Amino acid sequence: MSFAGEIKEELSKYSNLADKESVKFEFIGYLISSNCSIQKNKIRYATENEYNINRFNKILNNLNIDYNIELQGKLYVISFKKVDFEEIEYINNIINIKENIFENINVKKEEILTKALIRGTFLGGGTLNNPDNQYHLEIIFGEIFNAQYIKNILNKFEIQAKTLKRKNSYSVYIKEAEEISKFLAFIGANKAVLNFEEIRVVRDTRNNVNRLVNCETANLNKTVNAAVTQINAIKFLKENKKFDELSDNLKEIANIRLKNPDANLIELGKMLSVPIGKSGVNHRLSKICKIAEELKNSKR
Repeated sequence: MSFAGEIKEELSKYSNLADKESVKFEFIGYLISSNCSIQKNKIRYATENEYNINRFNKILNNLNIDYNIELQGKLYVISFKKVDFEEIEYINNIINIKENIFENINVKKEEILTKALIRGTFLGGGTLNNPDNQYHLEIIFGEIFNAQYIKNILNKFEIQAKTLKRKNSYSVYIKEAEEISKFLAFIGANKAVLNFEEIRVVRDTRNNVNRLVNCETANLNKTVNAAVTQINAIKFLKENKKFDELSDNLKEIANIRLKNPDANLIELGKMLSVPIGKSGVNHRLSKICKIAEELKNSKR
């Protein structure tokens, strides 16, 4: 089962059926999702998810709405007559949520109903990628107004979401892991939050380790390349009888470098008769390379 499927399985068992108003708002969430449409004066809801259809079935029974259910290929399809709720309106066979649905509702009850509404939209038309691969939560709507309305609600509750126009639909999406976790907690998918956070920790740790390994590999390659350049410069000076013209401190570091091709700058500095730091060693070796480069240019 997909990660989104597991979330919908958990939400299908959410225990708010005793609260009729909460159930109603969850139902409205379903209605404004892209999987609901109006055909021949009836509302049609279709999904492949059996847990999702079971939840929708419970909601319809709870609200005493007569319906017909059938299987069309892989799709579960429920159809029922248009419902007359003051929170929604029908415009040209389009279901829109009304902007003032939370008027005259106290703050505590508004939050409960808001969570039910958002839960319904996710159940109705939401997806979430496997967080092992990508952080991407999305809810699809048929109408821009509904998408914007839900996005604004999420932002009000400090869950940062964005909207995107698709070919024939609109989506509200979240790509930040922390925001997805907040969203799942908001709609009551507590088990999913724990699973998501566990996967997130493992993934982030793995990514951090990979970054460190890549960084260390890059630094190692840089060190090796620099050592090869330095050794070639020293050998070039020896071959051209210019090595003995170097100052004593340059000859000392040059000989130590030839004997220790794998050593880093700090290790080379400690091997000198008078130890010096990394920058001092780098300065001396850079000077040797510069002398060798000037000699090569003079021979061209």
